[in-house]
Amino acid sequence: MSVLLYLVPAALSLGLLGLAAFLWSLRAGQYDDLEGAAVRVLSDDDLHEDISDRNRHE
Repeated sequence: MSVLLYLVPAALSLGLLGLAAFLWSLRAGQYDDLEGAAVRVLSDDDLHEDISDRNRHE
């Protein structure tokens, strides 16, 4: 039973820490543009830039 005196505050503090991190990420705008991130993954724009950069250096 005495172990609960350590585990309950530890669990509550970790939960509050996770909640604080989530609220911070909301205020920082991490979830503002979910569709844009999904589209950016599929775009090949950076691939074409890499190829053209290699051709310039050759």
